[in-house]
Amino acid sequence: MKRAFPVSACAAALLMTALSGCGSSSKSSTGAAATTAPSSATASAVVTTQGAVADASSSPSAQATVATHNAGGKLGTILVDGKGRTLYLFMADKTDMSTCTGACAAAWPPLLSKGQPKAGSGTKSNLLGTSKRSDGTTQVTYNKHPLYYFSGDSKPGQTNGQDLNQFGALWYVVNPAGKQVET
Repeated sequence: MKRAFPVSACAAALLMTALSGCGSSSKSSTGAAATTAPSSATASAVVTTQGAVADASSSPSAQATVATHNAGGKLGTILVDGKGRTLYLFMADKTDMSTCTGACAAAWPPLLSKGQPKAGSGTKSNLLGTSKRSDGTTQVTYNKHPLYYFSGDSKPGQTNGQDLNQFGALWYVVNPAGKQVET
């Protein structure tokens, strides 16, 4: 009988090796870095270096919800998904089309939706939209910014990805007007 080898452990080691030379940070993050990522649109979790599993994105078989949460301090009210997980924008995205793929999308999973996303509490439905990713999945946009999670946020309310410089540009949380929140 063949013994199953834990693929996630191999993928984690491979991704950490690949990411070790990618990007830099303008600040130190207390969150964990991604060690694996969804390899397809059906994957739903990212394993972090601390062993925590964070949902990588809204299942592409479900309609995503974008709401708001008061993060307090300098961040104020920011966008979150329907489960309270922080959403970010990538300053390298100059249009509603994502430029974050491959290793970038492993560390910064896109918020995906089946069909038009729902406007939750505190958001403006006229700012919600979608765009097609290069893999054919549908990514949620807000004020024409593609939205992402940060794999270093292991639970709702965390903002470990705020003001990080990775994959060639800065990452910021988003306010209800659809603008980046700079701290």
